[in-house]
Order: sequence, then C-alpha cells, then structure tokens
Amino acid sequence: MNNILRHSNWLADLYSQKLYNLKRVTLLLFLTLSLTSFAFAQSVVKGTVTDTDKFPLAGVTVQVVSGTAKTQTDADGKFTISVPSGTAKLTFSYVGQKTQTVSVDNRTVIDVILESTNDLDGVQIVGYATVKKNDLTGSVATVSAKDFNKGPVVAPDQLIQGKVSGVMMLNNSGQPGGPTTVRIRGNSAITGSGQPLYVLDGVALDGRSARPGFGIGGLGATPGGNPLSFINAADIESIEVLKDASATAIYGARAAYGVVVITTKKGKNNAINTDLTASTGISTLMRSIDVMDAGQYRDALRLYNVNGADFGNDVDAVKEITRTAHNKDLSLSMKGGTDRSRFRLSFGYQGIQGVVKKSDFDKYTAGGAGNFLFLENKKLGLDVNLVTSQVRNTNAPISNNAGYQGSVLGQALSWNPTRALYNADGSAYVGTGTIVNPVAMLDAYSNKTKETTVLASFSPYYKIAKGLEYRMIASVFYATGGLRASIRNYINLEEIQSNGGLGYVANNELSTFQNTHTLNYNTQLAHDLSLNAIVGFEYMKYTNKGTTSYAFGFDSTPIDYTNILGYAPTSRRFLTSFDEPKSELQSQFARAILNYKDKYLFTATFRIDGSTKFGDNNKYGYFPSFSAAWNINRENFFKVDAINLLKLRAGWGKTGNQEFPAGASQERYATSGPLAFGLANNANENLKWQADEQVNVGLDYALFSNRITGSIDYFSKKTTDLLYPRAPFFPSSPAAAITWVNLPGIIKNSGLEFSLSGKIAKARDFSWDMTVNATFLKNKVSGMENTILTGSLNGQGLSGVTTEVIQNGLPLFAMVTRKFEGLDANGFSVYTDGGFTSYYVGNPNPSTLLGISSSFGYKKFTFTANMNGAFGQDIYNNTANSVISISNLGARNIATSLVGGAVKESLANPIAASSRYIERGSYLKMANATLSYKIGDVGRAFKNVNVSVTGANLFVITKFTGFDPEVNVDKNVNGVPSAGIEYIPYPTARTFTFGVNLSL
Repeated sequence: MNNILRHSNWLADLYSQKLYNLKRVTLLLFLTLSLTSFAFAQSVVKGTVTDTDKFPLAGVTVQVVSGTAKTQTDADGKFTISVPSGTAKLTFSYVGQKTQTVSVDNRTVIDVILESTNDLDGVQIVGYATVKKNDLTGSVATVSAKDFNKGPVVAPDQLIQGKVSGVMMLNNSGQPGGPTTVRIRGNSAITGSGQPLYVLDGVALDGRSARPGFGIGGLGATPGGNPLSFINAADIESIEVLKDASATAIYGARAAYGVVVITTKKGKNNAINTDLTASTGISTLMRSIDVMDAGQYRDALRLYNVNGADFGNDVDAVKEITRTAHNKDLSLSMKGGTDRSRFRLSFGYQGIQGVVKKSDFDKYTAGGAGNFLFLENKKLGLDVNLVTSQVRNTNAPISNNAGYQGSVLGQALSWNPTRALYNADGSAYVGTGTIVNPVAMLDAYSNKTKETTVLASFSPYYKIAKGLEYRMIASVFYATGGLRASIRNYINLEEIQSNGGLGYVANNELSTFQNTHTLNYNTQLAHDLSLNAIVGFEYMKYTNKGTTSYAFGFDSTPIDYTNILGYAPTSRRFLTSFDEPKSELQSQFARAILNYKDKYLFTATFRIDGSTKFGDNNKYGYFPSFSAAWNINRENFFKVDAINLLKLRAGWGKTGNQEFPAGASQERYATSGPLAFGLANNANENLKWQADEQVNVGLDYALFSNRITGSIDYFSKKTTDLLYPRAPFFPSSPAAAITWVNLPGIIKNSGLEFSLSGKIAKARDFSWDMTVNATFLKNKVSGMENTILTGSLNGQGLSGVTTEVIQNGLPLFAMVTRKFEGLDANGFSVYTDGGFTSYYVGNPNPSTLLGISSSFGYKKFTFTANMNGAFGQDIYNNTANSVISISNLGARNIATSLVGGAVKESLANPIAASSRYIERGSYLKMANATLSYKIGDVGRAFKNVNVSVTGANLFVITKFTGFDPEVNVDKNVNGVPSAGIEYIPYPTARTFTFGVNLSL
C-alpha cells in the first residue's frame, strides 16, 4: 500500500512537472509566433496604373519582388495587393510598356505611370497571325483606340482619317452613313471601287453594301451606303494599315489596293466590369455655296433688264430644306473572365439626323466575343465573335447624276429667291413647268432603307507542341438590305406627273462564307536565329442576289404607294431580279520570318489564289513577296546613345485584283428592263489577274529615349494587265454585249511618306505630344492602246459630256476639256482653238497628303486636335457649270460671282464644259478637336468618369467654292470610276457633341 502511495505521489509530481514544462513550451511557442507574425506582418497596398496619357491600364501584372504575392489591375487600372513588409518592392509589367520597380516605403497607396516601350517591342496582327513588331520588314502603320478621331463616327475608316501616311480618306457625301473613298498609296483602279481589303478579327469582309440603289423617276441614282457602317466604332481596339506588297501579298488576289486589319476589343482576366459611353450633340452646315439673295437677285435683274422675274419675296431655299440636326450615341459593354474564359458583350445605338431634312441615320448594334481554354494543360482554345447590326436610313432626294430638277439641293440652289416657297395656307407651293419647289419635293418624296448584318466567326486552335499551333476560322457574313421609295403623283417631274406617281420596293442579299486553316510555328532555331512561319489554306464563297418591284399609275390616295403596288394598273407594274453567279476563291499561302541576332530580318511570302471569276486558262494567280530589314543601331560599330532605333527596310511584292463582277469571263444573260432579256457579257477564257507590283524602301527611327519616333518610306507601284469591260464595236449587232479583257496599259504610282511623332514637353502636370505625317505622290498612265473616257457631267446642256480620260502620258482620270480663256466683249466664252480641241487642264489626284495630330495634357484636362489636308489636286465644279449658271437669271438663281466682273456675261452664253469650272481643290481641315476632363471616381457606383466636348469639321481652309473640297461624287461611265468631280453633293456638317464615359 505504501508502495502504491509512493508511486502515486511520484506520478503526481511528474504530472505537475510536465504541466509546468508544457506551460513553458506553450509560452515559448506563443512568443515565437508573435515575433514571427511581427517579422512577417502583412500590409495592404492599393493604387492605380496608367500610361503616360493618363489612360488606365487593365491587366498590368503587379508582383512582390522576391515574393509569391501577385495580382493584376482591373479595367480601371486599380490594384490591391498584400506585401510582407513596408520595405518590400513591387514590379509593374505590361506588354508594350516599360517594366517598373517601386519601393513600398511603408506607403499604402501607390500610383504608377508606365511609359511605353519602343513600338517595335510589342506585337502586331499582320496577315493571319501575330508577329513581333521588331520582326516587321514591311510598311505597316497602327492606330490604337486612344488615337482615333472623335465625334459622330459611323464607320471604322473615319477613325483613322489623317492618321496614316500614304492614306487618303474622303467622305464622298456628307449624308450620315454615306460612302467613303479610301486610297492607299495613290489611285490605280480603272474598274471597281479601288478600296482596300478590310479584315475584321481575321474575317475578310465583302466590301459591298447590301443597300439597294434607287434611280428612276427622273431623279437619278442616290448615293450608296458605307459597307463598314455595321461595325460599332466603340468596339474597335486598333486598326493596322498594310501598305506595301511585302505586307499585303499574303492576301494575294484581294490586296491590290492595300489591306486594313481591324481588331475589336476582347474580355479581360478580371472581375466583371461595365463601361458606358454616351454623347449628344448638334450639327449645322459647315459651308454653303454662294448664290444670290433676294436683294442681289433684284439688282441682277435690273442690270440685265429682265422683267417679270421679281415676285416680291425674300426666301432662302437652302435654309428651308436644311436644319440644325441632333445626334446621339450610346455604347454599353461588359467584360470579365478568368484565366480560362474571358468574354465581352457590347450594345450600341447611334442616331444621327442629317442637316438636310428627311435624312436620318439610326444604327443598332450588338456583339459578343469569347475566349476559352480547355484541357488541364490549356492547349485547346476557342475564340468566338459575333457582330450584329441594323442600320436604318431615311434618305433625301439627292442624286449623283440627275439634272438640277432631280436633286433637292439643285432645286434649292437654283430657286428664285424672290419667289415664295409656300402658299397662303402654309402648304408647299408646287412649281410649274421645269421649276420644282424643293420643299414640295421633300413632301412628295419618301425613301427608306434598312440593312441587317450578321457576322459570326468560330475559331478553335490547338497548341500541338512548343511554338506550334493549329488554328481554324469558320465565318459567315450575311447582310440583307431593303428599300421602299415613293414619289407622289402631284410633283412636277415630267416622268412622275405623266405616269401618276411611283412606288418602288427592292431587296438585296449578300453572303460570304470563309473557312481558313493555318499552322503557325515560332521557334528558336539557334542561339541567335529565330523563325516565325505560317502556312495556310483558305476557301471563300460569295453570293449576291436581289429583287425589285415597282409600279406607276396611282391616284391621290394618302397611303404610301409602296404599300399598294397591286393597286396600280397591271400594265404599269414591273418586276426584275438578279442572282450573280456564285464566286469562289481557293487559296494556299505561306510566310516565313527569320530573325538573326535582332539585327538582320528576312521575310518571304507566297500565295496561290484560284478564282471562278477568271477564264479556264488563267484560274490561278501567284503572288510572291520578299523583304528584309537591318537594325543598324544594334551593330557593335554603331555607338550613338541618342539613337534608340535605326531600322532600314526594303521589299518587293506582287498582289492581284479580282474586284469585278462574278461570271465576267463567262457568257451571261440578264434582264435590261421590262420584258427585255439578252446577252450581257461575252465569254473570255483567257481573262487573267490584274497584277500590282510594288517596291518599298523604308527607314524607322527613334531618338532621345524614344521621345522622337518616325519613319520614311519610298514606294513605287506598277499596275498591269488592267481589267476592263470593253464595249462592242458595233452596238447594233446581236452580240452587243461587253467583253472583259486585260488591257496592255500600265498605271504607276510612286511617292515618299514621312511620319514623325514627338513628346515635345513632359512635366509633372503638363504634357504635349504631336504627330505629323506627309505623303508626296505621283501618278502616270502609259502603254495604253486607246483613250478611255469617264467622268460624266450632268445638267442642262451637258448630256453625254465627259471630262476625264485614262490616257498615255497623263495621270489617271486627267481632266481633258476645252481651255477657257475668258469672256469676249459681248460676254461670250472664248476657248483656245475655238473650243474644237480638248486640252489636259486638270489633275484630280493630290500631290501631297498631310495629317497633323496634337495632344495637350494639364493635370486632369486633355485637349486633342486633328487636322488633315490634301494639296495639288483639281476639282471639276459641275454644280457651278450647270446648276447656278448665268443663263438661269430670270427663271432660277445664279452664283453671286457671275455678276460684277469687268465684263458683263451674256445671258445667252451657252452652258459648256471647260477649264473655267476647274478649281484648285487644296485644303486643310480641322477634322476634330476634343477637350476632356477626367473627374475620376464619383461615389462607389461610378468609376473613372470622364467628360468631353468634341467639335468635328470645325473649319476648312480652301479656295474651292463648293460645299467641301473633300469630295468625290461618283461620276463613272460604264463602270469606269472617276475622281475629283463635285456635283450638288450632300453637304458636310459641322458637329458639336458632349460626351461622358464611365465604368460601373
């Protein structure tokens, strides 16, 4: 028992001792953990990352130096990260920006500005794949979203006007959604539009509009729509312009006029973020044509002793048919995602009133983009894109090719300013004879169009091995356009009044299917030698068809005639339709880029295109290109610290052109009117590709830590085997149809391009950046067998008259007509050689293009201004020639400049084409200017709030007397285009908008 007790006491003592030791260990552990916790205390750092232009950068990687903590900035450039101590350092890295390391120094808020690296350190999408900018050997220009033109932009081409050397962009018409002319390195198209190929997220666009035309009833043809207007400009991330053949040859047969690659915005790897942009504004006429007011008209009537033409009123007909128009724009986007899936959804609405009454533009867009990664190793991916839109236009009666009667602007400009436009009861006065009241014309005319477009693409890809990737793109582009137009039976147009009014309904369909397969390989062949290679196969199919129904012979029923076509007499109803032959393009292509020591670069491209458009003997075309570059600044012997980049480039390439009707090489039959059907196109089995060869030599440079960057390029482009629809020699023969042939002529464009960007000033609160680009162009035609006439004129006394030629020794579309020498003592025109000889008297091609962009930043204010201009070109003023001529006096209005000269012009002086109406078209335009203020966050709901005021088309400096020297009315003859002719176009609007953009 005692032993048991002794043993129990020993256990108790042992237990007490262990308990004591346990307390000591616990206390020691607690102290150790406390010290460790103190040593590794976590502090939270927040901040914002922006670029030098104060734009927030999303997706910037923020990482603790020598640590594992890492995060990314959100859509507003904001980040939050935990750091182990107040003495830690953070690195900020982002593609295209210089990596920056910052010491925390016990701060809890750190804002960082990342400077841009040399542009050549980034990447660029160039022909089916992404390549390093440093590896580029061709002439390529990039414009990012922050540098786009501002204002009510309806199509992507307007975003880069004046931004890229060698590119001329003209708004053919001031009508919202109207067509544009884009020329890259001069004009070489004698058929078709001569427009570049547009590629949207890897999908080559058709380039045509599904909007039906309207051109009967004595009104002439109305301008078409812009085929790019279905794209929401707010969805675009960047635009690349491929200018020389070494860059464009991978697109082969479609790249003769250059390539424009459009990349849309994508989702980000962060929480869901919503961006909202909204604007509203007003528009007025930028300029007007100087015609007489009532007082001046009465003085002219007295001077010429004209009686019975003063009706005692004082009206401004142009003012009556125009207005202060309103515009509104709303874009909403949501984006977000993870490291395996990203998405972006966007919705947009744009409503623009035209400055001419009864002309409106409404666009509704919706789009989505998704990027997904599959499998554990993330080697399988899928990119999907969807763009949908509907564009609705109300169109005023403005025509490209009618007489003054057939266009409301011609009617208004020539309206007698002493004659009332309205009856006593306020209704529009309907004119008599050939004088049409423009107000009554607007009331009697209705023209509405609707285009619906869907572009969907599906692109899976698989990373087969390191650097080796297969990608497939399958896309469908579908567009349908409808038109409903009517002209009431009371308007005094001869064809309308005598036939009892007109109802017209048309529908067109366009579709394009694309299937592209590529294998892309990037590898390091040796320590100093890398390879970027791609091979691919592509198949494309195009269809185009439509129907038209119209009828005459309606009474005064208030119902729109397009709703009661069946009410018209059977004999006055007509139906036409068309279905172009299916056009298919099958291609193989390859490109290899070799980079040796980042000093010596070589690119070779080859493409084979097979097209159903060509004859059986020439279905395939071959398009090679070669280019090289030398980074001189990387040589050991080159030790100039002030020069950061000096890159010499040279290249040669060949591209083609298939921009002509499907089935052109085949025997085709078509309708030519009611109950008329016959041969429209003779077969030509030897028809072959038009060839465009181009040589380019360029120099890229960067100076003073990249504060000054720029490029200089010389190019020479030769176009041969010109595609042309030759008319029959004997029109009365049974085979009186065109035959597409290859002409033996040569069109040569050559020039110099300069681009210079500089950070002129950079301080804590102030910055000033400026970019200037200039292009000097020459154009010449040679080797032609015959002269081709184009550039038709319209108006009284000018029926069937042309004023432009394609002729050896002259520039393309040279103006050839009578040479005007003044007025004789009796007030009649005097011409060299009595007017029996036509002379080369004008060149519509500019010799110089200029673009100037400047940006000023002061604290939270930013001011940007963009100017563009063209110099050395001539414009034929067809409006002055035929619409407001001196012979109008007593019946219609005239130009103010026709009265008061040294010689009194005779009222009987005949209307005739001559150099009298050729004016210098040089201009410099303030295209847009924007003042913005960054408010920042407003409460918890609104982030990164920015407000702005933008003015577009603020002023233009020019001696041209028309509405706008930036003009290119379509005056083609038998499909051969023209250039530089002004004929009562839709006038340009000056616009002011107020906008706000923010994130939610």
